Amino acid sequence: MSKSLDGLPRLAISASLPVMDDSEKVSLPEGKEPALRVVPMPADANQHGDIFGGWIVSQVDIAGSVVAARHARGRVATVAVNALQFKQPVFIGDVLSFYAEIVRVGNTSITVDVEVYAQRNPSEVETVKVTEATLTYVATDQNRRPRPVPPLATKG
Repeated sequence: MSKSLDGLPRLAISASLPVMDDSEKVSLPEGKEPALRVVPMPADANQHGDIFGGWIVSQVDIAGSVVAARHARGRVATVAVNALQFKQPVFIGDVLSFYAEIVRVGNTSITVDVEVYAQRNPSEVETVKVTEATLTYVATDQNRRPRPVPPLATKG
């Protein structure tokens, strides 16, 4: 802790970006189908060729809503992005696969984990996990009011 000019203690906060190295190469999840697959285009990038984080977040939201709406059997609205981590940059031309899985169901809400993988370098395909997120959706009726959802089926 450090002290401010008024003598009161202040908490020093620091942040650092994750180390991005080639050791994080992975494979696409086996036995799972992506909720969404998309290729980012030049209009989705900044001047350095990296895809905007906001574009990725919107695709994550779409992928999560696909499985949430299927479970809810109708309309859902995003109410929270509970967690989001960009693990690797995304580039123009990457083939992004969004895997979404329901992790919790409440009375009207559905919480979904989304993992995003990029496949790049077509001549020697490499796969890296680029983003992880957890989002919560609420099922809504025709008047956009919360409505009950079915419970999550137990695996067994």
